Amino acid sequence: MNQFLRDRILRKLDTLSDERAYQVLDYVEFLESKYAERQSPSANVFQRFAETVEDKLRAGRVSAATISETMSLMNKAMGVLSGVAAAGKSVANDIVGAASSLTTPSAPLPDGSAPAPPAPPANQLPPDASPESTGEAR
Repeated sequence: MNQFLRDRILRKLDTLSDERAYQVLDYVEFLESKYAERQSPSANVFQRFAETVEDKLRAGRVSAATISETMSLMNKAMGVLSGVAAAGKSVANDIVGAASSLTTPSAPLPDGSAPAPPAPPANQLPPDASPESTGEAR
């Protein structure tokens, strides 16, 4: 659909009440089921959930105003959940990046020498040292 037609339809829809807009939605879904030239873009999990809830409310003959308020609240909740999901994905990517940098061999230094191995933790003895030789007791 071209942008001019899309904008014209949206201007017309803005003048309608929610009840009439749901009738338009029903008709558009009917037309889509009969004559769609391509698949509609798939919605994400949150959108599919919200659309299912909205359809159930409409089937239960809930008023359009109540559905609108419910969907507004769900939209806000989905925004929060999307932010949490994005933050979790970012943390997971950081962890994977850190883990892969620890497992990949280090590149040689510009002078051709190998980088120094990491120092052992403070509470761990080097492999060739024994507690007796260092004066420590286990």
